[in-house]
Amino acid sequence: MASTAAAAKEVKKTKKTAAKGDDGKTLVVVESPSKAKTISKFLGSGYKVVASVGHIRDLPKSKLGVDIDNNFAPEYINIRGKGDVIKELKKEAKSAKTVLLATDPDREGEAISWHIAYLLGLDGGGADRIVFNEITKDAIKNAVKAPRKLDMKLVDAQQARRVLDRIVGYKISPLLWRKIRMGLSAGRVQSAALKIIVDREREINAFVPEEFWKIAGEFSKLVGDKKPFTGKLIEKDGEKLTIANKDQADGILKDLKAGIYSIANVELKERRRKPYPPYTTSTLQQDASNKLGFQTKRVMSVAQQLYEGVTVKGHGTVGLVTYIRTDSVRISAEADATAKAYIEERYSKAYIGNNSFSNKKKDIQDAHEAIRPSYVNLTPEEIKDSLTTDQYKLYKLIWSRFLASRMSEAVFDGVSADIMNGAYTFRATGSKLRFDGFLKVYQTASDEDEGRILPELAVGEGLNVAKITADQSFTQPPARFTEASLVKELEEKNIGRPSTFVPIIGTLTERRYITREKKSLVPTDLGFVITELMEKYFKEIVDTGFTAGMEDKLDDIEAAGRDWQAVVADFYAVLKDELEVADAEIEKIVIEDEPTDEICELCGKPMVIKQGRFGRFIACSGYPACKNTKAILVKVEGVACPACGKELLVRKSRKGKVFYGCSGYPDCKQVFWNKPVDQKCPKCGSLMTEHKTKQASLLCSNRDCGYKE
Repeated sequence: MASTAAAAKEVKKTKKTAAKGDDGKTLVVVESPSKAKTISKFLGSGYKVVASVGHIRDLPKSKLGVDIDNNFAPEYINIRGKGDVIKELKKEAKSAKTVLLATDPDREGEAISWHIAYLLGLDGGGADRIVFNEITKDAIKNAVKAPRKLDMKLVDAQQARRVLDRIVGYKISPLLWRKIRMGLSAGRVQSAALKIIVDREREINAFVPEEFWKIAGEFSKLVGDKKPFTGKLIEKDGEKLTIANKDQADGILKDLKAGIYSIANVELKERRRKPYPPYTTSTLQQDASNKLGFQTKRVMSVAQQLYEGVTVKGHGTVGLVTYIRTDSVRISAEADATAKAYIEERYSKAYIGNNSFSNKKKDIQDAHEAIRPSYVNLTPEEIKDSLTTDQYKLYKLIWSRFLASRMSEAVFDGVSADIMNGAYTFRATGSKLRFDGFLKVYQTASDEDEGRILPELAVGEGLNVAKITADQSFTQPPARFTEASLVKELEEKNIGRPSTFVPIIGTLTERRYITREKKSLVPTDLGFVITELMEKYFKEIVDTGFTAGMEDKLDDIEAAGRDWQAVVADFYAVLKDELEVADAEIEKIVIEDEPTDEICELCGKPMVIKQGRFGRFIACSGYPACKNTKAILVKVEGVACPACGKELLVRKSRKGKVFYGCSGYPDCKQVFWNKPVDQKCPKCGSLMTEHKTKQASLLCSNRDCGYKE
């Protein structure tokens, strides 16, 4: 949500650009100033486009804001700081011939339009709502020609989620404050997501590794092509072979020394790989995390920029991708035809595919297409100079995935050869790409045998063996969740919706229920405590089956017009009883402070890490007798101070700006305002620093040098 300052700035801008004689114009209201700028380009002088700058009404922060005794009626108020925006909207609406509400095409956008209609005194039953899936000239023109009524099923679906989440948060969180400490929170979806992470950590902690051995041989032909190839031992006497320990492995190696190796079977098989469907919100979040290293919040922020409009040289402000919140893999017939025409012109007719993709779940959001480029002819390379580094990377991913989904399959020539030695069977595999198809534009994770080519082999042919090796291994515990794998898990279990995954992960991190270790999400002691408490007293909220069932009920409000207040009432009846039991039974929980290796320089007692209102800090364990505290200093990994060789630390100035300074301060006053990297400038030898712009990603720290790359 935009800040008060941003809202005021937008109002001033609107006033400044308003021309005399606007009376009689059609007023178009959107949420975002950048979206307004893009749409204005497509509409003529008879239209005025203004932004509400996000939501303008919501539940109050200071209280529950839901009248439980009055059928859960929400008590909406105007959002603080939006007074000038609302005043300007009313002024523009009063002089306008028509008002068109053009917020996003989903339940959240529908609710924003409903609130705007209420404040402007518009007839909610009138045809004043327009929707579009992409911000292009044709899409906007067509939308303006086909206004509709507000869809109250969409509005009610949003209200139900908002009210449910408010009740859970504002009823359980105060209980956590009283029983554990201030600043904690629980959430309808947040708590279920935390339990998934905690359960995985429990699996890892309980895991007992088991030993196993793998045997492989390096072979070559007796005559002809003598290039070596590898075969893996897979069977004994025609049955799968599992090698449990060294003694068993040594016995097999002894048997293998006595025999000879020959080809028992050769199988040639064509293998086809089908392209993936175009992106939904969750698959974009997963792929961008895996391939680009973007956190989900960063993915959605950049995607929103691409959707709302970017200034492209030679084209003006352009909405580069379709709406970014969708569960559907459907593509319009027009977009499909345009993509295939491009493929035929750019590559050849042989690259055009006839792929069919279906949605995994019921099509609640099927009114939206999958995420795709608005103009397939605007290639990533063509507009690269107009985009930031992040925008270019994400646009390239979206463009490539969409185009690949319209292309033909990749075709491989596969070969599998079984090598016999007495009772034992080794298997060697190879694969060669015959036709690249969609791989021309979109690369996937390669198979283990891809690109490994076997020599021409014949049944009965004898082989040389260069060596047979036995390697010890151990079974591995399940991997911790990354943001990408958690998003996948939440979607598969029907927990929340893709648009909520970003705030869920953000809240769990902010509350210190989880931490990040490299890319992994790891529950903290506090996360375990909260989950154990929720499992005991609020088992429905953390139960994935119950949460998924609730999501289905909430979807039914939108799809089938189910009574949203009845859904909330059924949920609250269970929650109310659980709250009473929990409040009576839970004793005060004390979470031990995290120890450190530091000793307080004032009193000599150990220093510990505490959690405060504004995050973690180091404090003396002798509090309140000793009130010594200090900030937690984060090291810049892999980079030493170029002046003295000591560690560089992340610091903050008095005004809160992050900078990077030497740990040897005040003896060494080396400072960097951009994050230094372990790379020297090829021009002057100074450290390079991160400096992400449209033109560069690294900049020399020496201002007099100016080198960048």
